[in-house]
Amino acid sequence: MVSSNTPSSSSVTLPSPPAGLPLDDNLLLMQNGSMLRKVKSRSWKKQRYYRLQDDGMTVWYARQAGGRTKPSFSISDVETVREGHESELLRSLVDEIPLEHGFTVVFHGRRPNLDLVAGSIEEAQSWVQGLRRLLEIITSMDQQEKMDQWLSDWFQQGDKDQDGRMSFREVQRLLRLMNVDMDPEHALQLFQAADKSESGMLEGEEFVEFYRALTQRSEILELFEILSGDGQKLTLLEFADFLREEQKEGDRASDLALELIARYEPSESAKLRHVLTIDGFLAYLCSPDGDIFSPACRPVYQDMSYPLNHYFIHSSHNTYLLGDQLRGQSSVEGYIRALKRGCRCVEVDVWDGPNGEPIVYHGHTLTSRIPFQDVVATIAQYAFQTSDFPVIVSLENHCSWEQQKVIAQHLTEILGERLLSTTLDGLLPTQLPSPEELRGRILLKGKKMGTLEEELGEAPGDPEELEEPEEEEELEPELEPDVLDFDETARNEEKRKKKVGLEVVSCRLLCPSVCCQTGPQALGPMSGSPLLPKQKSKTTLCPALSALVVYMKSVPFRSFAHSKAHYRLYETSSFSEAKARRLVKEAGNEFVQHNAWQLSRVYPSGLRTDSSNYSPQELWNAGCQMVALNIQTAGLEMDLCDGLFGQNGSCGYVLKPAFLCDPQSSFHPERPPGPSLTLLIQVISGQQLPKVANSKEGSIVDPLVRVEIYGVPGDTARQETSYVENNGFNPYWGQTLQFQVRVPELALLRFVVEDYDRASRNDFVGQYTLPWTCVQQGESVCLTFQSYPTQPCFSHQADPDPSLGRDRVLCEAFSPTPCPHRALFLTQVTVTYIFSQRMVQVSTLLPFLCISRSGKSWMKIETECEVVAV
Repeated sequence: MVSSNTPSSSSVTLPSPPAGLPLDDNLLLMQNGSMLRKVKSRSWKKQRYYRLQDDGMTVWYARQAGGRTKPSFSISDVETVREGHESELLRSLVDEIPLEHGFTVVFHGRRPNLDLVAGSIEEAQSWVQGLRRLLEIITSMDQQEKMDQWLSDWFQQGDKDQDGRMSFREVQRLLRLMNVDMDPEHALQLFQAADKSESGMLEGEEFVEFYRALTQRSEILELFEILSGDGQKLTLLEFADFLREEQKEGDRASDLALELIARYEPSESAKLRHVLTIDGFLAYLCSPDGDIFSPACRPVYQDMSYPLNHYFIHSSHNTYLLGDQLRGQSSVEGYIRALKRGCRCVEVDVWDGPNGEPIVYHGHTLTSRIPFQDVVATIAQYAFQTSDFPVIVSLENHCSWEQQKVIAQHLTEILGERLLSTTLDGLLPTQLPSPEELRGRILLKGKKMGTLEEELGEAPGDPEELEEPEEEEELEPELEPDVLDFDETARNEEKRKKKVGLEVVSCRLLCPSVCCQTGPQALGPMSGSPLLPKQKSKTTLCPALSALVVYMKSVPFRSFAHSKAHYRLYETSSFSEAKARRLVKEAGNEFVQHNAWQLSRVYPSGLRTDSSNYSPQELWNAGCQMVALNIQTAGLEMDLCDGLFGQNGSCGYVLKPAFLCDPQSSFHPERPPGPSLTLLIQVISGQQLPKVANSKEGSIVDPLVRVEIYGVPGDTARQETSYVENNGFNPYWGQTLQFQVRVPELALLRFVVEDYDRASRNDFVGQYTLPWTCVQQGESVCLTFQSYPTQPCFSHQADPDPSLGRDRVLCEAFSPTPCPHRALFLTQVTVTYIFSQRMVQVSTLLPFLCISRSGKSWMKIETECEVVAV
């Protein structure tokens, strides 16, 4: 009888340090440890002792050398390492700290940067070069090495006294950390079976054997035995039949079977006999060859030659803010984070600053100020690191004539030829250019004098009087409840308000909006109040700045009829969230037709002083291209945004469905036509779910799974399983959920794991959001995402309409690996599916469910999203 263990786990070792790690002088210094100054602000600077652990992959810290150490970060958490002069915080302390002594550790996800200052230039450079070397090593690790490292991380976390061995008491503690509620007698039996030396302690290989026994799962074994004639191996013929019949590989199945056996079978003797053992089978399932996300959809797969108005565009609101809208920090880090996550439209609120230099901040508030010049330099540096498709700079200009000239100068000098300052061909456009035509270019969206026709000499005459576009200044009469948010958004906003100490009070008659006041010149730091009546005056626009606006002239919206009669295709309007949602409800089809020929931008209400978000789905349903969100705030809304824009190479542009690109479209987002499709999802099981943030060490989660659909109003729905008591390690649900979907092209699926609490609200554990696109039929998938220190994962079964025949999906989880992103100790999950004799697998670090659409197409999508505690 074969064992259903982690793939190739028989070869697992606990590395220390990783194989092939050259212990050069830099790494030796890091392993010896250094007293470094940790800097959080001008007033918070403290000495800490940092040391690279012997595994070469984790850094721990203590208050002083020889003190009690705690884990600081794993190398897999780190995105990059910057030198002192690249740190905005350290540059602000240049009068106190030599920049050459400083460096910054930048993490994946939303974890704040770690700014450190060494005692000398040499010491700082040793840490910078050493960390960069380790990043190179972990990037080049294969799947087996990542699994070895993950086990090593768990071993170190369980080895409380750090003596390289684990007692049974330490093992019991580790089981609690891993969310395992196991009978002590059974745990002792597994411990004693793994203790080959009978020393009462588990060392490296013995711990591996203990983990293998802990993670044995009968589902994978049963599946393998169904496919195998003798239950021990898959012959070449059996494996080829599997690839042909279940994986739909067709005529290439025989040749592919030979290639896959040679690539993934760990046993040399099995390779010679052209057979696949269960370890090789599982290695294949969790490999890139077993990817449920269509390989064709990983890179940019959509046609990028359509006009800009045919795409959803990843957009950010008040990009410079890292926190709330009243007292939050303004930082160029906001632009770095937005651009590196694929955002293609960033916002800049620019005001008159001291010494003739414009500044960026949220006007008439207590938010901090940053130089406009630094913002432009940051955009220039990071605009095309993630995507080379065009970046749109939405400029909210509140400056005097003199400082507008400085703005134009900085834009032209810093951005150079990348800044588009005239039409591409020098001719009047008949349609907006495409993302393909605008690769590597930066476009300015803002106020403009006159028209392109006048600039190009095709409509001579006096320039028209500058018409003030609608800016982000409107105070909504009230924030309508977001129909897509269910209970979670309200819960999240309440927690965020408590966190920042804010209470939003609407006093509509007396108080104007605090968001984006306009005027010819910014008030001084103490000369104005957010609650003072705004003095709106006519803007005097500098011609040099006006000339830099080409394809995105901001104009006020009056009505759809007015826009069609008076506006041009290169003009764009901005809508507050309340106005946009009202238009969707009252004139949804007209809004769809409007967005088919002209760009629209939607921004959050001025009442969202806590930087909360509205749901973007309702505006995407109407074809709005630039739905701007506060991307610094995690939650449901950003999960939807990340879910949509994770496809198409995460380039920041997603082609809209054809019915949203037709100016004569009859589609109404509130009244979608057509029959509905039946979606059945069976949630089966999960493995190694993380603990809830801030929970006690001995607590075990009671997980449930909620499945949510977001789309047109008739499609929006949610259902959930019952909870499994005290089992976060391998919970089993085995429950089927059913949905009806009319417009799958606009549907987003969100899967949430929560810790059930009978006395209060459930606690958030993890989530995964994906669009109903990127179909790949009959192949397997591997997805990797961010999450907490132990990754959530679960498996499921999906069925189409029962009348079409029942499909079975078997799901399983195994093979731990470190996440290449943020969390310190992570678990990789592999999920296996069978679709009517067709099997695929999913390997992911977040919950993933497979979807069936009327038995015709199976939706399998990968998207990079992030789990954040709320």
